[in-house]
Amino acid sequence: MSFYNPDLDFNDDALQRYSRHILLPEIGAIGQARLGKASVLVIGAGGLGSPVALYLAAAGIGRIGLIDDDIVDLSNLQRQILFESSQIGTAKVEAARERLEGLNPLVKIEPHLLHADATVLDDLVARYDLVCDGSDNFATRQAVSDACVRQKRSLVSGAVARFEGQLSTFRPHLGGPCYRCLYPDAAAEDAPTCGQAGIFGAVTGVIGTLAATEVLKEILGIGRSLDGRVLCWDALETSFRSFALVRDPHCPSCKDLHR
Repeated sequence: MSFYNPDLDFNDDALQRYSRHILLPEIGAIGQARLGKASVLVIGAGGLGSPVALYLAAAGIGRIGLIDDDIVDLSNLQRQILFESSQIGTAKVEAARERLEGLNPLVKIEPHLLHADATVLDDLVARYDLVCDGSDNFATRQAVSDACVRQKRSLVSGAVARFEGQLSTFRPHLGGPCYRCLYPDAAAEDAPTCGQAGIFGAVTGVIGTLAATEVLKEILGIGRSLDGRVLCWDALETSFRSFALVRDPHCPSCKDLHR
C-alpha cells in the first residue's frame, strides 16, 4: 500500500477527501499538509480511543500509533465504536487498524499490542509528535504523563466516569503543568473503571471527539489550547465548566524542566 506524501502536491483522492478542511482559512492546503506530516500516539483503543482514532484518521494524520493489549469483548460494543460484533475475540489494535485503514487508506496505522507502562512508553512516546491518552486508570495516565514529560511531548488526556468526563492538554516542556500537577497522589481506587462503575456510552464519544479536536488544534497551531485548563462535562446537567490549572513547582515529574 502506498501512503499519501504531504510533501508532494495533493493527488485527486486527497484533494477531494480533505476538501472541507482545505476550504477553512484556518487550515487550508498548508494546514492539511501539516496534518499529513504529523504523528500521534493514542493510548487505549477503547471508549475514548475509538472516536479519537476515527477522527484523526479521517482528518488525515499521517501516522497514528495505537497501544492496547486487550481484545474486543461483547461488553465493549456499547461505546467502543471502532469495533463490530464480528471482531469479538480479536486484538483491539488489529481490529482498529482494519477499520481505520478502511476509513482512510492514505494514513499509516501502527498497532502496538502492548500494555502501556513505564517499560515501553518512553520508546513509543519518542516516536510520535504528540500523545493522546484515553486509558481508564490513574496508574497508566501517570505513566503516560511521566513519559511525555521526559520526552518533551504534548499530551491531550481525557477521562470519563458514569455520566461525566474531563479533558485537558499538558505541555510542561513549554512551561505549563503536567498531569501529576493535577493528580499528584491519585490511587487506583480513586478512579473505578467502566467495568466497575458503569459508563453512559455516549459520554465517551463526546470526550473522545473533544480530545481529537484538541489534538488537531495542537498540530495546526490554531485556537485556544486547553493547556492550563481542565474542561469538565456533565451529561445529566448538559453543562460544561472549566477551571484553571497551574504548574506545581514541587511536582516530582515536571519540576526539573523549569529549573
